Amino acid sequence: MERHVGDGPGAAPGPDAAGEALTARATVDEHGTVTGWSAGAERLLGYTPTRILGRPAASLLAEPPPADTLPAFADLPRWHGTLVLRHRDGRRLEVKVLAHHRTSYCGTRDWFLVSAPTGTRPRPGDDALALHGFLDSPFCATSVHDRDLRFRRSNRGSRGVLGLSDDDLRGLRMTEAVDDPSVGEVERLMRRALETGEPQYVENHAHAPGATREHAWSVHIYRLEDHHGRVLGVATTGHDTTEQYWARKRLQLIAEAGRRIGSTLDVTRTAQELADIAVPDLADFISVDLLASLDDGGTADVLGAAGEYGPLPRAPAAGRPLALRRVAHQSVLPGTPEAVVAPGEVDDYPDGSPPVESLRTGRSVLYRVSEPAIADWVAQDPVRTSRIRDFGFHSAMTVPLSARGTTLGVAVFARHRHPDPFQQDDLVLAEELAARAAVSIDNALRYTRERGTAVTLQRSLLPQSMPEQTAVEVASRYLPAGARAGVGGDWFDVIPLSGARVALVVGDVVGHGIHASATMGRLRTAVRTLADIDLPPDELLTHLDDLVARLATEAEGVAGIAGVVGATCLYAVYDPVSRRCTLCRAGHPLPVVVGPDGTAELLDLPAGPPLGLGGLPFESLETELPEGGLLALYTDGLIESRNGENTGTGTGTGTGTGTGAGAGAGTRTGAGAGVGAGADAVGDLGAGDLDDGITRLRRALAVPAASLDALCDGVLGAVLPERPTDDVALLVARPRALDPERVATWDVAPDPSAVAEARKNALCRLESWGLNDAAFVTELVVSELVTNAIRHAEPPVRLRLIHDRSLICEVSDASSTAPHMRRARSFDEGGRGLLLVAQLTQRWGTRPTPTGKTIWTEQTLG
Repeated sequence: MERHVGDGPGAAPGPDAAGEALTARATVDEHGTVTGWSAGAERLLGYTPTRILGRPAASLLAEPPPADTLPAFADLPRWHGTLVLRHRDGRRLEVKVLAHHRTSYCGTRDWFLVSAPTGTRPRPGDDALALHGFLDSPFCATSVHDRDLRFRRSNRGSRGVLGLSDDDLRGLRMTEAVDDPSVGEVERLMRRALETGEPQYVENHAHAPGATREHAWSVHIYRLEDHHGRVLGVATTGHDTTEQYWARKRLQLIAEAGRRIGSTLDVTRTAQELADIAVPDLADFISVDLLASLDDGGTADVLGAAGEYGPLPRAPAAGRPLALRRVAHQSVLPGTPEAVVAPGEVDDYPDGSPPVESLRTGRSVLYRVSEPAIADWVAQDPVRTSRIRDFGFHSAMTVPLSARGTTLGVAVFARHRHPDPFQQDDLVLAEELAARAAVSIDNALRYTRERGTAVTLQRSLLPQSMPEQTAVEVASRYLPAGARAGVGGDWFDVIPLSGARVALVVGDVVGHGIHASATMGRLRTAVRTLADIDLPPDELLTHLDDLVARLATEAEGVAGIAGVVGATCLYAVYDPVSRRCTLCRAGHPLPVVVGPDGTAELLDLPAGPPLGLGGLPFESLETELPEGGLLALYTDGLIESRNGENTGTGTGTGTGTGTGAGAGAGTRTGAGAGVGAGADAVGDLGAGDLDDGITRLRRALAVPAASLDALCDGVLGAVLPERPTDDVALLVARPRALDPERVATWDVAPDPSAVAEARKNALCRLESWGLNDAAFVTELVVSELVTNAIRHAEPPVRLRLIHDRSLICEVSDASSTAPHMRRARSFDEGGRGLLLVAQLTQRWGTRPTPTGKTIWTEQTLG
């Protein structure tokens, strides 16, 4: 139990201050028990602390005040008047008492009572202090204090603010007259001014006695001296700057909202940013709800003919409830206990409720909780009724969220801890914040729809499933870029080729968005078309380079298409019969080969310029892939820096301006015919970033995994930054070797009589493979293809049968002239052979070889 008053907020500096012991001070709890007693109180009434603490305060009264003159103390913030007290020796004392109703340190309410020292009547020197200290102006609160910092005189402005007369104030300290923590700082500066003679200045915020709204004060403090230089005391002059203060606060809040609201293109985060800005500076609680109908419009709308989005849903007609989804809320209380609806949930608001009315009319409204509009609404909802009662809500504002003529939702601002109800200026501020947030939310919704369209387009253009083939075991992963960057144009593909071979492709289109996705789809289709005619990797990339250059020319000057059309690509063809792999790249990162022993190394492919630059050749590399090893192809998004930033700048090739393969900030610029480092691998990553990413990738690929899918997941987890800024495509292949017993090869003499022997050899091999059902068709195919090679081509001629998922028949020769199927006329002796072959087999075709060509057919096995 405290023995002296003066340690709490608003108390005097301490017992060592001048005149501290003169003031009689005491505290009384809500039960009327004395809990604090100062030396001044002991001097006034003669009781020591040990005799009075714990006793009823009423025992100090010589006579009780008239009951009809006492107010209801429970709701009173302050009381002052005269009490008749009894001294310990029995004397009756009339004492002026100022009592503050305050909250104690332990959270309970008590009364803090002060009484000026006895004999503090007006002095002759008070007039001198008044003349030196102030003019009697009602527009500023001015008071003068003696050298003990006690009130001597106050002007009308000061008396009006404090709500006390000169007689009530005289002899009290500032901290005794006003029970507010900020007054302690004013009194400290008063003492400094008194001691040093230097004027002091302070801005503080305090509740004036009897006022419900906190005021801002600009206080000047200066020492008073007479014409002989003798120190008389100090004067304080306070100007009420509340309006200027709140205007400045509103401007600061609006500026802060401009910096923080809309930092991302995420609807939920934008709404939460509005809530975080509004609490606690404007409201004690805020909820942000969007129309539930936006859930469908957020992803279903697509670009119209003019490039504009379709209209978003509007509020329903009168008479029906309105479904709103809670997107965000915030409170001054931890855990937001006031909320009735959890984030993500949908609630039906009845017709006539303030949120619905604001949405329907498009106007903001300020309410007192006691108004019928609120009372009628919450009367239908017991949960809301209990929240309003339990937390003491007293005022609210409903502000519609609208942007570009579209209704999005409503924000509800409420106060329950802040004592001041909302004013019209608060409504204007809430409308400004809501307008900024609505534009950002609308942008986020439009972006979400655009990104959803791009993601849907891109995923529809990527492989939906891997084709059936036995050359390689594959696993893949694709991750679109984060919301800020948008969907890009990375792709991968696995393309079965003739002769049991397979093509592996990974590419990356410059830029992000729908245009990048559409370009990716066009390039992927072109690659599959060129692969279907069995072009070698270097020739395929040359044709693809021409296509990208034409696309770039078409894109010039087209509205809505920004930047340069460009891409990188890596194309690899693996033959399971020879275990040889031919690779070629166009400005793409180097692939990684993992040996059977677990060592992961970059495969040193010749450098090639990115697609679209033109004028430079592409070079292929043929290498043998060990059985049991791995081949990893990827895009540059996988090896960007861990912090997600692309900081380097590469130097490109060609005569124009080349654009990097990724979506980072780097670009390739330069001229000349040489192939520089900028065209090698990833041009938009710095060397340090690239080396670090490659090191992480090699380390992750070398980790043993139960399956290729598990390996892909492990690579993404170990290599990717937390927030990738570019798309990521990863394709991991484990090459397989075809059993030599399932491959048969014969050299055919350039003589028509050798056809019979070729048929015989083929039939014998089919019998050993157990494929007698395919004998008839195979005999006809071998006879036709070998005969054509002997008659129309050049030796050497070779026949090969491959028993894979299908039966493959190949005839190779040294001529580069490819046969063409034609329709024979009625009396023609030839021209029907290839037609029969095409009708009896599932697929047929021709592919160039370094020494000529190969004609092949495929038959499905039963």
